[in-house]
Amino acid sequence: MSTRKVIYIGLGSNVGDRLHYIQNAIDSIHYGIGSIVNISSCYENPAIGFEGDNFINLCIKVRTFLSAELVLAKLLEIEENNGRRRYNDGIYHPRTIDLDLLFYQNEVINNQMLIVPHPRLHKRLFVLKPMFDIAPSLFHPVLKKTINNLLELCDDQSTITKLNIELKNPLNTFNFSAYNFIAIEGNIGAGKTSLTKMMAEDFNAKSILERFADNPFLPKFYDNSERYAFALEMSFLADRFKQISDDFSQLDLFKDFIISDYDVFKSLIFSKITLSEDEFALYKKLFFLIYNNIKRPDLYVYLHQNTSKLLSNIKRRGRKYERSLSEEYLNKIHLGYFDFIKNNPPSRFKIIDISERDFVVNHQDYLWVLSQIQ
Repeated sequence: MSTRKVIYIGLGSNVGDRLHYIQNAIDSIHYGIGSIVNISSCYENPAIGFEGDNFINLCIKVRTFLSAELVLAKLLEIEENNGRRRYNDGIYHPRTIDLDLLFYQNEVINNQMLIVPHPRLHKRLFVLKPMFDIAPSLFHPVLKKTINNLLELCDDQSTITKLNIELKNPLNTFNFSAYNFIAIEGNIGAGKTSLTKMMAEDFNAKSILERFADNPFLPKFYDNSERYAFALEMSFLADRFKQISDDFSQLDLFKDFIISDYDVFKSLIFSKITLSEDEFALYKKLFFLIYNNIKRPDLYVYLHQNTSKLLSNIKRRGRKYERSLSEEYLNKIHLGYFDFIKNNPPSRFKIIDISERDFVVNHQDYLWVLSQIQ
């Protein structure tokens, strides 16, 4: 999967109910652009370059899959929806909401649409102060200095006052603290790893990701399933046991919970499909000998995706050894998961149909999935 970019956005308002406009903008960024990681303190300062009421300014840190140009377009839309008027007279004016893309990862962008990093951010205390709150060590890729350095060097003499105001981060409406261990399951190409990584980043969780890419038998299995099926399943059996054992023995006190992109019992689901009846009987005995006391997830989430979308996702990620996967094989896996859930129900499980959703491309779909899990 593509990785989310870390971006920083400056927000300001000096018209009407300033906090109302700012909170509206934060909520809109949450729904339309990405996950809000941090919100700085609010600062009040005089208008610069024109006569007007004092501004309230702050900065936020966001994770997004969107391009810088698309982020800018959405910020302009949010400004317009909140009553921002634009003038072509070259003069600064009061504004209900002002949204600036300050940093886009560590990239330097200079085109007809935008300049990033923002060309004047190092000259403005109302930007540097809130940026220092959330990213003091962030490195400016053009000026080659940290935010801390830029703040020390800034000659802006404006009077700026830190306000005792705490704005709401909409991401905090989701709370998974009731769980110590969540497993995200699903068919091949359903997006298990993508969702696991996103949730681990957004909710301070330790992630356990299946190491399928390191399995030497996987490409061989797709070329000759009858010959390599048992070797493949046995290698997965051993590797999953070692990984789960190691990760649970090395608890991270600074993480809130554990989230994994697989449950070890998937070994039984896949092996029942790939092995002969005799081989599966032997494999099942070995499985329960090894996993007799293995920790089960507090919450088991199954992402259901239709097979045509699965095939599209598989093709898009471009793993050569997956090219031969058929709709028939994926349907067998679907049935295998449903049979497992029916006959061996986890203590708590949720089946989420994402056939009409794309939580990587559409952030609102991601928020919808989170609401279903919660």
